Amino acid sequence: MTASSTGRQPAADGGRETGLSREVLLLSAVVILGTIMTVLDLTIVNVAIPTLGTDLNTSIDAIQWVLTGYMLAFATVIPVTGWAAERFGAKRVWLAALLVFLAGSALAGASWSIGSLIAFRVVQGLGAGMILPVGQAILAQAAGPARMGRVMSVVGVPMLLAPVFGPLLGGAIIGAASWRWIFFLNLPVGAAALLAAWRLLPGAGPRAGQRLDVRGLLLLSPGIAVFLYGMSEAGSHGGFGRPVTITAALAGLALIALFGWHASRRGAGALIDISLLRRRGFAAAAAVNLLLMIGLFGSLILIPLYYQVVRHDTALQIGLLLAPQGIGAALALPLAGWLTDKAGPRGVASAGIAVAALGTLAYTQLGARTPGLYLSAALLVVGMGIGATVTPSMAAAFAALSRAETPRGTSALNAIQRIAGAIGTALFAIVLQRAITASLPGGRGGSTAIAALSSQPQPHAAAALAGAFGTTFWVAVALLAAALVPALLLPRRRREQPSPGPGAQDPITQGTSQGS
Repeated sequence: MTASSTGRQPAADGGRETGLSREVLLLSAVVILGTIMTVLDLTIVNVAIPTLGTDLNTSIDAIQWVLTGYMLAFATVIPVTGWAAERFGAKRVWLAALLVFLAGSALAGASWSIGSLIAFRVVQGLGAGMILPVGQAILAQAAGPARMGRVMSVVGVPMLLAPVFGPLLGGAIIGAASWRWIFFLNLPVGAAALLAAWRLLPGAGPRAGQRLDVRGLLLLSPGIAVFLYGMSEAGSHGGFGRPVTITAALAGLALIALFGWHASRRGAGALIDISLLRRRGFAAAAAVNLLLMIGLFGSLILIPLYYQVVRHDTALQIGLLLAPQGIGAALALPLAGWLTDKAGPRGVASAGIAVAALGTLAYTQLGARTPGLYLSAALLVVGMGIGATVTPSMAAAFAALSRAETPRGTSALNAIQRIAGAIGTALFAIVLQRAITASLPGGRGGSTAIAALSSQPQPHAAAALAGAFGTTFWVAVALLAAALVPALLLPRRRREQPSPGPGAQDPITQGTSQGS
């Protein structure tokens, strides 16, 4: 059954409809409800590490795997989401992924040992990694090119706000209740998302002929996981000096490169169709996302560490101090989406990058006693710039895809973002460690060792530490400046996509809206 037979009008109208219909708004609400939990769980556990170590009677090194296991599982499953959405229907995949995530959440909250907690966090990550890409694909196909900017501004909410407010929410839960409620909190929200999704998400039947690229899966998913592990270890230990770190990073890169070779030969049948990168709009958007996410994730490491190491703030205080970034993004997202649909992505993204760079520039002047109002105002500007950049870049990427290409294109973008996040985390931790070593002899180690400095207040070293943070923020400014180059290659104006030919099937919205 085709989408037209259900009475729905998804995005294939060539962009004639410019307002966000009630149907699209409802779909957006469902996707956000399911997505925000999974992105929150990437950061919310950070503040619980000391408590987990005490309650489960284990070391910090072991507890780190509670974070790492989730991150690796989250990233590993992303490449297969496009094929799964095409083969089984996006609604079925989204509901199944949400059920897996909720099962992992319930089991993680009931964990009795560090081993069980790590295992159940992996289960959580496997479900979480599929929820965001499939949700994005559903919305992209329901919205159409004329409304892509505004819909991507909606999708951007959990992507930008959850990493900022995760530590704040985690600190509040730890302060008021057991760490187990960090996971149990997902259950009522997830139940509401399941019910809403069952009733509102458009159904789709299986598509014949969608065979899984097994060779590509065996190359890309392990490649991403091993690379992320290597970069995570590099960030934690301040470089690639350990054999396991450099081996993992290089092995991961080798597997990803082999997948690229394999995909170039297989073409559209590959797990991720890398020929999409030959399209200027998609390639430029992917490059903007890569550079922006490296800088964003790096900054999300630097700013909390600065407050923790130099100012010795508590987890709850740090969460509150990070709030202006989320507020700035929330203010910019809807305006950026509207402007993208009206004026095209190039100007909006370029302006957003310039604004984000201006706010980041303020952090290059950090001192031990830099006024909090100054830092909050700068972070508000950074958030506005990021919010104004993510929306047009994502909209440009989806506008370059046909409806049938959307699921695999979404997988590619999400894989790029996860890889960029790992690179950013490691890069900034290494640069910061070297800056600290240069200004404060004896200050060695990666992000783990740097964070430990907060338990040993050193008033005489505060100025040197603050200077090291300021120096490291110049890397973020440079990355944002580099992102201007692909941003200027984004389409100047919105281009309308032609309607699919007669009989063309939509892999997402075909079928009925009730049940699957």
